[in-house]
Amino acid sequence: MAPSDSTSDTPDAQARQSPRGLQAPLFAFPFRLFFLSAALIAAVLVPLWVFLLTRGGLDNLALPPMLWHQHEMLAGFLNAAIAGFLLTAVCNWTGARPVAGGRLLAVWLLWLAGRLAMTFAGTWPMAASVIDLAFMPVLAWLAGIRIWHARQYRQLVLMMVLAFCWVLDLLFHLSGSPHYLHALVVLAAVLILIIGGRITPAFTRNWLQARGRDSARVRTIPWMTPVGLGLALMVAVLVALDIKGTLLAVLALAAALMASLRLAGWSSWQIRDEPLLWILHLGHVWVVLGFVLLALAQWHWVAPTSWLHALGAGAMGTTIMGVMTRVAVGHTGRAMALPPGGILLYALVLTAGGLRVLTALGWLPWLSGVWLSAGLWSLAFAGFLLLYGPLLTRPRVDGKPG
Repeated sequence: MAPSDSTSDTPDAQARQSPRGLQAPLFAFPFRLFFLSAALIAAVLVPLWVFLLTRGGLDNLALPPMLWHQHEMLAGFLNAAIAGFLLTAVCNWTGARPVAGGRLLAVWLLWLAGRLAMTFAGTWPMAASVIDLAFMPVLAWLAGIRIWHARQYRQLVLMMVLAFCWVLDLLFHLSGSPHYLHALVVLAAVLILIIGGRITPAFTRNWLQARGRDSARVRTIPWMTPVGLGLALMVAVLVALDIKGTLLAVLALAAALMASLRLAGWSSWQIRDEPLLWILHLGHVWVVLGFVLLALAQWHWVAPTSWLHALGAGAMGTTIMGVMTRVAVGHTGRAMALPPGGILLYALVLTAGGLRVLTALGWLPWLSGVWLSAGLWSLAFAGFLLLYGPLLTRPRVDGKPG
């Protein structure tokens, strides 16, 4: 329903409808619960996968360890981050009330059920697949119905990308073919280009204006956005169809060029002393690098999996960390600044991504490179839980709801 149609979604009404424990700040806004969940699964999942791959165990996985790792980095880590961001941002876009209280808990439990099913329900693979696939349609509905009623039709492109993600996950469950997961990694980059392409230049411009600097240097050229997104989507389609070769290489290079041209207009050098901004810019740098490596892999100039780690551990990890740390302070009424030690989280996630790509390229010994990158990655997101957990589980400092 639209906000004006009913008062049942107001914070007071939600408090009356929810058990007392669900009135806690953790259930007041989606970003709180889902960002903590994304950080927790990121901190645990990667080192657990390396352990399973090298030592064995967990015989009830619904997938072989390698595929389980790839799938859960997307359906687990990425989807939790998407849910936290999207269900929060849609309230700003539309003025709608947030999914909160018991409703939020139900959505989160659906996400959690998918993770438990994919980890422990290997003897019932069909049931595990059905449970896993149930989350994304619910997320898209909760966001889409608010967007539709508010007539924010430009946001529907996100719903289309989420639908594409769900179809690819379905095809993966039906076939077990990893190229569908690889296409999902490309779609993660597309989401970064869409969302990051909106918030990064806007935040950069606002930051410069607030400090009396020349914000006019932050330029966005309108035609670049649809062209760049179109090229990236074509790359995703080719990867989903398992079409390799020169055509994929050319499209990937073109997508990298468009992304780099957009980034060049955002005056990245002007915000070098603001970590909450340059981390978002670096997320786009990873996207560019990932598409370049994808192109080079088609000509066998680099290892065929190096681009997956540039877009995964690099772009996804950097951007999600950047967005979560920014939202965690901004949406809890705090000053827009990193807490003490926050810069270390950025250094850890960037280094983890870099080491993982170098390992995939064969420039580091595989076992030691994977363990080192996994350890740094886990430390980065465990650090998020340590530094931002108290912020996300306490009321806003300004006394406002949410």
